[in-house]
Amino acid sequence: MPGAWTAYGVLLQHFRRLAGLSQKELGEAIGYSLEQVASVEQGRRPAKEAFTAAADRVLEARGALVALQPEVDRAKLPPFFRNFALIEADVVSRFSYDPLLVPGLLQTEAYARAVFAGHCPPPSQEEVDQLTEARLARQKLLARVPLAELSFIVGEEALRNPVAEPQVMRGQWQRLLEVGRLRNVEVQVMPAALGFHSGLNGPFVVVETDKHQHLGYVESQEVSCVVRDAAEVSAFGMRYGKLRTQALNCVESARFIERLAGET
Repeated sequence: MPGAWTAYGVLLQHFRRLAGLSQKELGEAIGYSLEQVASVEQGRRPAKEAFTAAADRVLEARGALVALQPEVDRAKLPPFFRNFALIEADVVSRFSYDPLLVPGLLQTEAYARAVFAGHCPPPSQEEVDQLTEARLARQKLLARVPLAELSFIVGEEALRNPVAEPQVMRGQWQRLLEVGRLRNVEVQVMPAALGFHSGLNGPFVVVETDKHQHLGYVESQEVSCVVRDAAEVSAFGMRYGKLRTQALNCVESARFIERLAGET
């Protein structure tokens, strides 16, 4: 089990015993079963945000459990992604190109579940739940204060690919339109008919950290790499700048997504 889950469980047990409560009594006080409380204390199951908020209040933990929740959520992520997730949480800017799937930061819960359920080898339902929860938790970056400057270029193929039933896809397109109206977010569509462009080499991300360091990130088939070499990151930045000029602008992209939603 991830170390963050174990550490959280030990701390939860400590505060519960200080409060003089049994696992059953704590569960009744916060609206969870004895088995759920025991699983969290033993590090077998990660605490959800609602569980943590209730337990922190009932046990008078003064924010100690709440402070651990981001680490608990991050430990739900696939191991290959956790290092970049730490970087991503505090970025000043984040620009990404995604040719085949809607980027995780913009996915609806239903779309994310469909993506994870389709993995090979197939994950358990509990793993799908945890991966989905972690992905949705990452989306706090969209509205985090101070605001981060976020740009997403999404391939037309990613939008048209029916990874789930029509109602899920309609919900996903609506989500893209909603997020695209945020003042710190730009969503652009890369037309499939454009021909060759530098994005055809695969998806990538360029970020500026809170220390104003520029980094790149690439990922494929559950293998990832944080790119720190200045020359390589510079090349990523140049490619992304060119892709922004080749993609539909934000207004055109919104109209394109609206047409997709109207076709189903």
